[in-house]
Amino acid sequence: MNTRRPLWSVSVETTLEAEDAVCEMLSGLFGCHASSYFDFEARTSRVGVYLHGRIEPRAGQLIRKGLDRIRDCKLDVGPARISIGRVRKEDWAESWKRHFKPIEFGGLLLVKPSWSKKKAGKNQVAVTLDPGLSFGTGQHPTTAFCLSEIARNSPRRKKSTTRGGLKTIGQAFLDIGTGSGILAIAAARLGYAPVCALDFDGEAVRAARANARRNEVNIRIIRGDATRLPKVPKKRFHFICANLISGLLVEERERIMAQLDRDGVLVLAGILRREFSAVRQKYEAMGLKLVSTKSEREWQSGSFRFQ
Repeated sequence: MNTRRPLWSVSVETTLEAEDAVCEMLSGLFGCHASSYFDFEARTSRVGVYLHGRIEPRAGQLIRKGLDRIRDCKLDVGPARISIGRVRKEDWAESWKRHFKPIEFGGLLLVKPSWSKKKAGKNQVAVTLDPGLSFGTGQHPTTAFCLSEIARNSPRRKKSTTRGGLKTIGQAFLDIGTGSGILAIAAARLGYAPVCALDFDGEAVRAARANARRNEVNIRIIRGDATRLPKVPKKRFHFICANLISGLLVEERERIMAQLDRDGVLVLAGILRREFSAVRQKYEAMGLKLVSTKSEREWQSGSFRFQ
């Protein structure tokens, strides 16, 4: 990363309903992964990208056209206020520190930024993950649900006695749409093995690999997406997280389910609450049963097992 070039912030203030669509629009326009932050008081989402170098003069016009296309899809984009400005990286980093606090999941997992002095408690493992210029940190409700389910079903809860002491029983884990790699890293720290992760975005893959190295975990991270998963895989996984938009979850359900062990757990997240019932029906029609679900704000996620 060239630190001599100016850093620019391009963001849109929108609704939770349109958050994913705005993320995809900005990512497509600027060729990098977008991040989002939800303001609880204002009840709005701020979706943005951080860029080095010059900003194209017609950037605002292109964003407005993209917002019009989202409106055409019957999504409420809310205030749709566009902000473009030059920022110092130091200002950006300090602002994230106010929002990104340590979070604990199931008494087994602590997710924290590098600047936090909080230490993992007894029986806890820690994942250190700074937000970076483009990637989230597990604060979003859908990611938080995935982390909770990963911890709740953790192999660390299932230990067998060996001559040398306690040995963790590994379970194969797959993360579809890994982003920053937070779910895969947490899974590896909690004893799942082997751990595989994929994302269609090359920048996301690079960031996830860097985060995995930082946390000293062995994860296979590749560039790919749900549309290319094999319908007849060579191996299946005991635990799968698919944190994707609902349309993709429905369209690629056969490929996603083909990766799941008969006694495995499938976590579906990234789903708007009003769309969850339709997604649930499609997967239950293929033999799964909803065993755990949570709604928070506009989002709903669920864990499924074979009936």
